[in-house]
Amino acid sequence: MYSEHIKVFEKLKNLNYFLIIMISSLSFLGFALLYSAGGGSFLPWAQPQIIRFFIGFVLMIFVAIVNLRVILNYAYAFYGLSFILLVAVEVFGMVGMGAQRWIDIGFLRIQPSELMKIGLVLALACYYHRLGTEEVRHFKFMLVPLALIVAPSILVLKQPDLGTTLLLVMIGVSIIFAAGAKARYFVIAGLTFLGSIPFAWNFLHDYQKNRVMTFLNPEQDPLGAGYHILQSKIALGSGGLTGKGFLKGTQSHLNFLPEKQTDFIFTMFCEEFGLIGALALITVYMTLIFYCLVIAIRCRNRFGQLLIFGITMTLFIYVFINIAMVIGLVPVVGVPLPLVSYGGTSLITLLLGFGLLLNADVHQEFKLPRYD
Repeated sequence: MYSEHIKVFEKLKNLNYFLIIMISSLSFLGFALLYSAGGGSFLPWAQPQIIRFFIGFVLMIFVAIVNLRVILNYAYAFYGLSFILLVAVEVFGMVGMGAQRWIDIGFLRIQPSELMKIGLVLALACYYHRLGTEEVRHFKFMLVPLALIVAPSILVLKQPDLGTTLLLVMIGVSIIFAAGAKARYFVIAGLTFLGSIPFAWNFLHDYQKNRVMTFLNPEQDPLGAGYHILQSKIALGSGGLTGKGFLKGTQSHLNFLPEKQTDFIFTMFCEEFGLIGALALITVYMTLIFYCLVIAIRCRNRFGQLLIFGITMTLFIYVFINIAMVIGLVPVVGVPLPLVSYGGTSLITLLLGFGLLLNADVHQEFKLPRYD
């Protein structure tokens, strides 16, 4: 028993505290912005977010010190649980804002599609860890990963949640690419995707078509479908170079800016802290992403390396789509800004992912067998 305590203490001592500080700093920035979004009050958003963060933080540290072999052995089980919860959403999930995406367990609402992002990373990292280098390059060994991606994506698309579906596909494809699959498969898939766009258009919901048309021309319906992105651009521009100051954003505090606590929190930040603040925040995110990729490169076991890469790509895709969305470079798809936007399952799930990343970093020299 004493030796086990020593092992736990050694793992805690060897945790990457620079990474933990960066994660915590972004989260505390989120608390401040949610305080501002609440008009200088911790309610209704900042206080619940703080509570969820500390729950997620404890979970992150716990996951970080678990034996990596345990995570490898239960990777498929976590994916399976996430998939079962997605099926459960179809049966008795809650409906909100026109979509059926949540399961209400009384004290907490769970969004299984968020858990599936981590489950997919775990399952694909586990699968490719058990393959040899030559096997990875054969097409037949891509069938299982494709099934792991497509099955949950169909369920999420039915909710409907096109944004999360695209995230799952991008995360999955990036891991397959990182694992070493032949480049020509991605070229063929890309050309097939582009060719199928005219046919896929007919299967989109009306609101999804409206989002695309609004993205192309938001001015055609400035008080309806185009309202969100137009108000976002106005708020971005009103911040100027240095911003209007904390708690002084007019577009957000006069409630012209919709969803300021979730999808458009970056816009509110830009209005209050200006272009300089926006560039500083983007630099922090890019530093975090680059640093995580460095950790992935120096990891010596394949499972840990792909696990870190998958979590890092999840973070990158979140950041890129959210910022591109609010400045009008991509259609509005409802993707939060990581660690900053208000959210329950998304925040805790992301901290769980960082816990896995920290674990793989602690065990970077750990040799895992291909089969256990």
